[in-house]
Amino acid sequence: MFELAPSILSADFTRLAEEISAVKEGGARVLHVDVMDGHFVPNITIGLPVVKSIRKATDLIIDAHLMIEEPGRYAIEFARAGADMVSVHVEADAHLHRTVSTLKDAGAKAGVAINPGTALDTLHEILPYVDFVLLMSVNPGFGGQSFVPTMLEKLRRLKSIIDGRSLPVQIEIDGGVDATNIKEIVAAGADIVVAGSAVYGGGNPASAVRQLIEEGTAWV
Repeated sequence: MFELAPSILSADFTRLAEEISAVKEGGARVLHVDVMDGHFVPNITIGLPVVKSIRKATDLIIDAHLMIEEPGRYAIEFARAGADMVSVHVEADAHLHRTVSTLKDAGAKAGVAINPGTALDTLHEILPYVDFVLLMSVNPGFGGQSFVPTMLEKLRRLKSIIDGRSLPVQIEIDGGVDATNIKEIVAAGADIVVAGSAVYGGGNPASAVRQLIEEGTAWV
């Protein structure tokens, strides 16, 4: 069974509490929060105050994806703000082991994220220390992008590497997920699937979550 993690990047921020309640009603247990700084990626979204507010408003697992420069300076603050899962990019952090260790010491699940053009080899040394890998299936920065087709094979290779090393590491995938491809994505090895536009773009998030979960489990 996989976890569907709706991304609030596509939610209506004037009704954020309602939008979060709706995906919980639909069966989601994880809430994905995209943090962008306008430097590592060409967009600015939200920061610590919003994560703190979300924590007060829901008991869903908060999954904070830090698309920021120098994530090691801020990762622990997101854990303290209430994020249960925090991922940082291998492309942005020169001290991944230290950041991951700090997050785990704080009680959060620690993840590393990689962009579509980043080789899986960059994960070799850090993989035994993380709880999950976030595989980007679009170039990060904006919602509503199309899934990069070659990322399915990359997902399969990552799954094979993790299984081959007998590591208890989950795989999360983010970008361009919808009802047409989620079945294949889950079958390829994804444990956590992020969806934004596919959840919030149709006006009924609860129904969209139910549909995506149904589609994702149809391959079993």
